[in-house]
Order: sequence, then C-alpha cells, then structure tokens
Amino acid sequence: MKNTIFTGAAIAIITPMNADGSINYDVLGEMIDTQIESGTDAIVICGTTGEASTMTDDEHLECIRFAVERTAKRVPVIAGTGSNDTAYAVKLSKEAEAVGADALLVVTPYYNKTTQRGLIAHFTAIADAVNIPLVLYNIPGRTGMNMEIATVKELAKHRNIAAVKEASGNISYAAKLIAECGDMIDVYSGNDDMIVPLMSLGAKGVISVLSHVVPKETHDMVQYCLDNNFAEATKLQIDYLDLINSLFIEVNPIPVKEAVNMMGVNAGPCRLPLVEMTEEHKAVLRAAMQKHDLIK
Repeated sequence: MKNTIFTGAAIAIITPMNADGSINYDVLGEMIDTQIESGTDAIVICGTTGEASTMTDDEHLECIRFAVERTAKRVPVIAGTGSNDTAYAVKLSKEAEAVGADALLVVTPYYNKTTQRGLIAHFTAIADAVNIPLVLYNIPGRTGMNMEIATVKELAKHRNIAAVKEASGNISYAAKLIAECGDMIDVYSGNDDMIVPLMSLGAKGVISVLSHVVPKETHDMVQYCLDNNFAEATKLQIDYLDLINSLFIEVNPIPVKEAVNMMGVNAGPCRLPLVEMTEEHKAVLRAAMQKHDLIK
C-alpha cells in the first residue's frame, strides 16, 4: 500500500466569485481557514464543484497556488488537473506540482471518452510526468464512462497512483472495487449520501460537498466510521440526508453556492452555463437549511 494522501473528510471547495465573475480570493481564503478550523482533513481545489471547467489556465493555476499558500501545510491540497486531452492534463498536472500541490485529482476523459486501454494509457502518462500522487476520479454520470475494476487494478501498480474518488453511485461496484483493489489503492467516497456505506466497506473517507455547510459534522461522521462507531455515523448520515439531497437538487455546484450565500458568506454567482437556482428549488434548500439551524 502506498502512503495515504489523507484520511477523513476533504472538501471539494467552491470557487467564490465576485459579481463580475472574477474570483473572490478574500472569501476563498476565509473559507479555507474555516474548513481547516472545523476539522476538514484536506482541501480539493479546482474540481467540478470549483467550476474549474470555466477557468482560464492562469486562473486555474492561481487558485491552486493560492490554496497551497493559504493552507500553509496544515492539511494536504489536492488540485484538480483532469482533462479529456492527455497532453493538456500532463501540462496542468506538472504546473500544479510546481506551485506546491500535494496531490492531483484526475477525472476520466469526458465527451471524447476512450477505451479501458486508453484510460490506462491516459492516467499512466499523467502519473509518469509528476512526482506527487494521483487520485483517479470515477464519475460516469458526468463523463459518460466508467473505470472497470480491472483497469483500476492495473493502474494501482503505478507508484504515483494512490487513490480513487468513487462517485458512480453504484454500491455493488464500490464493494467489488474495495474487495479487489483495496489493498493496493485507497478509495474515497465521492458522494455525500454514501459516506457510511462506503466506509463500512473500507473506504478511507470522503471528498465532500456537504462540508461547505456542516464541516464539523461531516468530519465527525467520517471519524465515527474510522473509530468503528457505525451506529453514531449512521445517525449523522440519515439525519443529514435531506440536506445532502437538497444540495444536489440542481447541477452541482449551483445549490451549494446558493447555500453558502444563504449562510452569509459571499460566494457569489456561478459562471455560465450554470445559472441561478429556480425559486422552487431555493425554497426546498432553504427549508433543509432551516431544519438544521444553518439559517434563520
């Protein structure tokens, strides 16, 4: 088993925006501090939730650099550097390493997709180009393709491929993944509604959206699992299920940005093509936030 990047609850952090759509680094810094002070175990910057797909190259690297500097080695910084262009992913991954990222989150290629052989070639090229660990990101609902377990097993042989963010939503697949690859590679839940199920099977933690609004409770849920107290962990998982569902009532990160704004943190708008939530969905989200005493 390779060295574990983190154990516990990481946040897939949003990128706060000013009204004109530029990045609000002041708020981003405050959010990073709050998360770490609340027990969050790692910061994932420039992922899907961070709207990395709408960033320029300069913005992308500046966000990673900023997160590294603000975090100041208190917790690991994992930088999203995935692309459906292998050469571009290699370039961005090398640049993220150069500005101090501790690890990389690399999604399976989307739109053009590839074969399973192509996945092995793609991830191997990226892993060969850097000297920091990779987290493979399996999210077929976004990319249109799933990593087969045999593919993960082959990739796990690489010295720099250390973990998988598993967000297929398929508990049977996740169980087989951990059963067949869990002694070679760490697995993190990529879905907040499956933290306890995956950790009961041996996952090391979660890369979370829920942490934006209840960071301590998300950390505690994971810690209970690590302490083998699944009764308490399950209580938290079930208690927050309505809130989790409301945070995904529209395309992520539209609802979580709205939730953070409701809490008085100036997260700003999303960038197009993501648009403001409907009033109907805002009401659902607001009710869940009020139920959990997060807003009045």
